[in-house]
Amino acid sequence: MGPSVSTPVRVPGSTRRTTSIEMDTSDGLLLVGRARDLVTPMRGDAVVVDEAQFTARVGDYLHGQVIEELEASPAIDGLDEFVGRSASRGYRRELQRLADAQGLVGRAVYQLLDDVPGAALVSGYSPELNRRDTEPAPRPAPRPGPRPADDPPPHLLALTGVCAGWQQGGAIVTNVLAVGHVPIKVGPEAPPLDRADDPIAWHELPGAIPPHGMRRRRRIDVAPPPSPHEGLLTVDAMFRDSYVTAPGVETVVHEYTFTADLDPVTHVVLRAEAVARALPFAQCPEAAGSAARLVGEALDDLRDRVRVDFVGATTCTHLNDMFRALADVGFLGARATVGGSA
Repeated sequence: MGPSVSTPVRVPGSTRRTTSIEMDTSDGLLLVGRARDLVTPMRGDAVVVDEAQFTARVGDYLHGQVIEELEASPAIDGLDEFVGRSASRGYRRELQRLADAQGLVGRAVYQLLDDVPGAALVSGYSPELNRRDTEPAPRPAPRPGPRPADDPPPHLLALTGVCAGWQQGGAIVTNVLAVGHVPIKVGPEAPPLDRADDPIAWHELPGAIPPHGMRRRRRIDVAPPPSPHEGLLTVDAMFRDSYVTAPGVETVVHEYTFTADLDPVTHVVLRAEAVARALPFAQCPEAAGSAARLVGEALDDLRDRVRVDFVGATTCTHLNDMFRALADVGFLGARATVGGSA
């Protein structure tokens, strides 16, 4: 289908949350995140009702991606306890404990920090794409038979079955067994997401992505029904992971869009559809069908539901991160309903 070519017009009466995470792998991994909640009232100017930022320095993938520094604004008590711990194993469970205790569930800072494991994972594309981007000659074609079981990199084989792209017998696992690396390639050029007619369609980004840098962008638009007793709560969301080549061209690694209709009172999903816009491997788009499993579910409890049930080769790790963020839809809808008050 191809990457999105623009961002939708903001709907009067809606709330838009946008987040971004810059990924710099030039010296370990540096993550810099920003988020903003913007209410567009039925009348009058848009109102920023929440903002957040964070900075994290994380060790490299082969050494467990241990957190070396982690700071956030607004500040979260206990965040310094993450230093020295993994950016993936147990991270979200502990973060949720802090968020629950400090009343941060639904806030932009919580979603931003909840995305640290996903950003740390996707940052691994940068050194791989950098190597492919700058190699003077193509890598040799995969051999027909697999190497001995102890020859392929164990950290790659450990991902077998984690998602649709890494399914047994798929392109990734077959290539890892054959030649010991992921068959990654530079994706399509990334169209701009900003709108010339709406300079606040997105929050302000730190600047251009440098060569070999990456960025994760997310957007969730929540529009309440026209009246409390008629209509549906609607959701329009997307995410994009991008990588900038050596010549400075931004390209898409992952992109999905998502739409849903919800009961405005219970927040139960009545319709849900995810569309794969640009993905790196042949089997990845198969995960889009997992969105249908949200029908009949209440989004308020989605973080726990995704963690437990959305696993294996019918799902996508990055699409799951989008689903997790939808747990805040009720919170965002309430923001719009009260006209942006806290």
